[in-house]
Amino acid sequence: MLKTPTMEKLQNLKLNGMLRGLEEQNASSEYKSLSFEERLGLLVDRESIERENRRLITRLKQAKLRQTACFEDIDYRHPRELDKSLMLSLGTCGWIKEHQNILITGPTGVGKSFLA
Repeated sequence: MLKTPTMEKLQNLKLNGMLRGLEEQNASSEYKSLSFEERLGLLVDRESIERENRRLITRLKQAKLRQTACFEDIDYRHPRELDKSLMLSLGTCGWIKEHQNILITGPTGVGKSFLA
């Protein structure tokens, strides 16, 4: 099933991101021109990203959020008087670093929970 003992060891060590990255590197000729350090760096980056993604997925499941929302899903066509540039600047979370608070107000049904 696996081509090399290295791949088997990656699987046994549960380094699945590195395993998939190595398989991808072996399948593509684009990586042949890269040095060992560059290829290793790409594999380590791949493993790190996959671990971060798994942690994020786990946290989102544990949070048991009622809605899945993101900035890309905000509909600015409805008459809610949302300023797109303001919403995007709030999305950078700079207000957290500045120790400020945000208060979302409005009538029932306008999407306050979705925005929060």
